[in-house]
Amino acid sequence: MSGPNEGAFDGLRGQLEQAAATFADGPDALKEILLGIVDDVDRAVREPLEIFPVCHHSPASAIAMARRLREKRPKVVYLELCEDMAPLLTELRNCTLPVAVQSFAAEIEGFPAEWAPLSVVAPITEASAEYQAIAYTLDTPGTELVLVDRSSDHVFQWEPRGTKSAEPADPDAAPADEESALHGDAVGLEIGDLRPRFAELEEHLLRHGRVRHWSEWWHQYVELPLGDCDHDTYRQVMLLIGSLFRRLAPGDPQRVRVDEDRERYMWTRTREHLAATGTDPADCLYVCGAFHAASRVAEFGVHGADTFEITPRTATTWQHGLIPSSHAAIEAQFGLAAGSVSIAATVWAKNLSRTGVAPFRLTGQAGAKKTAKPKKSAARATASTAVVPAASGPSDPLPAADRLTGFLGRSPVLDRLDEAELLGWSVDVVRAARRNGYLASTADAISVFETSILLAGMRDRAKPTPYDFQDAAVTCIEKDSVPGRRDVRRIVEIMMGGDRIGKVGYDALPPLARDVHDRLAPLQLNLEQRGVRRALLDIAARPELERCADVLWMLRYLMPPGAARPIMGERRLGERPIQESWDLSLGTHQRALIELGYEGVSIEQVLEQRLRRTAYGPHATAATVLEAVEDATLYLRGRRLADELGTRALEVLATERSVDGAPEVLRRVRRLLAYYRTSEPVLPAWIESFVKTGYAHYCTLLPTAFTDEDAGVRQVAAMLGFLFSMETLALSLGCDRTQLELAVGQSHPEEPAKVALLWAAQVQLGVLSRADLRARCDDMLDNPMVLPAYPHYLSGFVHALEPVPGLTDFVVEAVSNAFARLPDPLLLPWLPTLIGTLRSGGAELAPLLIREAGRIFPGRLRALDEWVPPWLAPSVPPARFSARRGGGAGGLALLTAHPATCDAVARLLGCDDPWEAAEQGAPGAVLVDRHPDAATALAVLLDGS
Repeated sequence: MSGPNEGAFDGLRGQLEQAAATFADGPDALKEILLGIVDDVDRAVREPLEIFPVCHHSPASAIAMARRLREKRPKVVYLELCEDMAPLLTELRNCTLPVAVQSFAAEIEGFPAEWAPLSVVAPITEASAEYQAIAYTLDTPGTELVLVDRSSDHVFQWEPRGTKSAEPADPDAAPADEESALHGDAVGLEIGDLRPRFAELEEHLLRHGRVRHWSEWWHQYVELPLGDCDHDTYRQVMLLIGSLFRRLAPGDPQRVRVDEDRERYMWTRTREHLAATGTDPADCLYVCGAFHAASRVAEFGVHGADTFEITPRTATTWQHGLIPSSHAAIEAQFGLAAGSVSIAATVWAKNLSRTGVAPFRLTGQAGAKKTAKPKKSAARATASTAVVPAASGPSDPLPAADRLTGFLGRSPVLDRLDEAELLGWSVDVVRAARRNGYLASTADAISVFETSILLAGMRDRAKPTPYDFQDAAVTCIEKDSVPGRRDVRRIVEIMMGGDRIGKVGYDALPPLARDVHDRLAPLQLNLEQRGVRRALLDIAARPELERCADVLWMLRYLMPPGAARPIMGERRLGERPIQESWDLSLGTHQRALIELGYEGVSIEQVLEQRLRRTAYGPHATAATVLEAVEDATLYLRGRRLADELGTRALEVLATERSVDGAPEVLRRVRRLLAYYRTSEPVLPAWIESFVKTGYAHYCTLLPTAFTDEDAGVRQVAAMLGFLFSMETLALSLGCDRTQLELAVGQSHPEEPAKVALLWAAQVQLGVLSRADLRARCDDMLDNPMVLPAYPHYLSGFVHALEPVPGLTDFVVEAVSNAFARLPDPLLLPWLPTLIGTLRSGGAELAPLLIREAGRIFPGRLRALDEWVPPWLAPSVPPARFSARRGGGAGGLALLTAHPATCDAVARLLGCDDPWEAAEQGAPGAVLVDRHPDAATALAVLLDGS
């Protein structure tokens, strides 16, 4: 083997040295760079293991790969892809491309906790060299595909310990729509990434190339010239580009270090495989990015140094699967221009038709069209352009001849204008624009045609590219507003190939996703197809659909909004569904469904895991755990998990020192109690303990909450609501009412709203009478010093309806008096507070006030003028009960005429005394005459005065 300064590239070195001496302005930096690029190409070409440089999703790379595989027929293909993704590649035949191979880890060990979940994706399209290599090895007997890039675990091991992030994408590159978010925030693998690593070089190339973005530059100056090149020319040019970007763009030191470690990793794995299998390097092919093919690390080559030590993987458990991808998702993740991948797919189809190269496709590939056999003339042309004949075999040790000199010295070949193609584009874009609401006409088609030619001429090209045509269409058709869903730029992208969205086939789905499709089969809907499907479930007529409804409700809980959206029907504790209607888009959200499969083998298992994670998480509160209990009862229909989580809620409540979650705790405990009382013979032990513990817990916190500024009125009202509504059950379980009385007695609030709450609690406990409460309110209305604070007292009374709903009539009276007597400067600013109070607790408080006001106020407007409120009506002294009325014997005529009720009560009380005959003139109600105080007190209570 000759040294780096000898061999096929000596002539090119001499020309570059002369050019460097002529144009260099300073030291020998330019000479060093130019000669170093040639050395990199020479080194890679002389390597015994053939290196095949590629660019990510490049049609030229795919064509060259398909041609080379048919010529060389390698036995082993080493591919730059995460080595732990190899088992998933066989499932590609069950998918419609593009899809992405994904590694996913929800529970991590050895990485910062804030990084979870970890996700790595490698998108694969048909117009990529990687797919050609995969299809060749999987369908060709006697061949082997070896993935040599770092594992998914090492991807994050080599990340800096700050924050994990994908490569920054161009903010103007792709729209942030649903399709572009198919990969989520996963870290994308740059298979064959070729892009300048510093802004100055990229800006220079774009300016002198007269293009707008990098994708257009690559299409014009690399993709099209290499589309028809022979194998050696393609290799050397790609190696030249990779070395150029590598030497001119130092880039981020952290990224450079990772790139070099990846190259050391790949060559180390390659040598390990060669040593283990004894394969001849001449029978192998190494497929990697052109940037890595021009590597200068010491471990480069099959005879490189074995100094790189691969660190062990962490204890993180990785799940692997296939997720749907799209052209827009690939563009967004790798910072490509919008529509560039779709244009690449169109160029790929044209190259196949023009060159006659037969591409490799996996047998039974879903969604793939049958490829027509290449014409004989095209096949002969392809064979004639091959530089290295197949007869020479892969074992030929001689290096290829210098192809760079001829390629670099050749003037660019200008494609002839294909007027028919351009005219067809112009007509199609006008037709599509009219369908999207634009007022386009034949004149616009002509102007687009002429403008495309004009723009191409201004950019020194004879044939307009798709990018020139897109600019011309925007210039001639775009108006000041977009009438439809799509603008003209998006219309052109769709017309040029569209945003193809891949689909993972049923056989390639994880067990959970297949189970979901099987259980929803009775709906008779094509749930794998993208878009919204309406499902109608008549459960009363077809009871078997109730199981489908259970699955849909769990999917609604687990998946993103929109995947399963109920239109009619709801799920509540203790209720059975009758009819439901759903909008389903599982095909659109296939990625989310697949990622559920990484968490378990059934949706019930995943739901149980998430509920446990919520209940036992570091930020769990009693309210959130009770919510998990309710969800477990609703969706899993079992007592086991609900009882376990209920016990956890009891533990969390006992350790809480804040009352922020008291309203939510009260609402959920009431609902669970109502459910268990109606559906279970006895209450679960955990909820009895919860009520007992909660009674003591809130009694302890009540005095502090009344004076704590951080505890709001709603929270204190919820605490009192828990204590009063659960009092009967708590006392039956052994609690002492004295504890509540002491807690109320020790409470001394200063805030007016909390003072009103305390008064309501005292009324409920019997410490304060209604008459005294009414007198206090009247005194405040008569006191000018207290009058500005009176609306705050009213807000407290409104919140008091939660713990003491019996005060509803008094609250209506107090609010009515406020409207009647408060001046407008005080009343009007308080009204938003009242409305906000009713809105926050409207489900429970507003109906009480409305119902009571409807009972008290007159029902007709004409009666309002003469109406006198009950609390302003003149008081009537209560009539004392007398046994004699009208001067005769009163008797109890009703009781005597219907004695059955009295007999039943007597038997219930154990009284067997017979009825006595009433004597004429004898008092009928002797007991009332003897003890009139009880009857008088009852009359006062019923009269309300």
